[in-house]
Amino acid sequence: MERTLAILKPDCTSRGLMGKVIDRIEKAGFRIVGMKNVRLTAVTAGEFYAVHRERPFYGELVEFMSSAKAVPIVLEKDNAVADFRKLIGATDPAEADAGTIRKDFAESKQNNMVHGSDSPENAKIEIGFFFSDRELVENS
Repeated sequence: MERTLAILKPDCTSRGLMGKVIDRIEKAGFRIVGMKNVRLTAVTAGEFYAVHRERPFYGELVEFMSSAKAVPIVLEKDNAVADFRKLIGATDPAEADAGTIRKDFAESKQNNMVHGSDSPENAKIEIGFFFSDRELVENS
């Protein structure tokens, strides 16, 4: 089994779409092994997105991610990283495939509803940012 990190971003939580997004995730065969509500500060959002520090959108991303509640979720499934990225669609909803979460719900490239890890290696790092091992519960 592979794990990936999803984050329901502030636009998802503030627009009342968490249930719809989680429903799609579960219907796609992902198992939720960890989930929590968080309110990122500018510092913690900046740490999480440090890889983008030199990019022009970094400041706006940090501000957006610390603007309201977010919900990190650890998902488990065979081929979890690639399958989740396919489920959510391209970063820019205008370029996302029909039927993807971002195509159906996202408002913009920044306000795109959900984060998904981009590799199994980064998934492990990202999961560790939000969760300890004892918080991850295997479904049986």
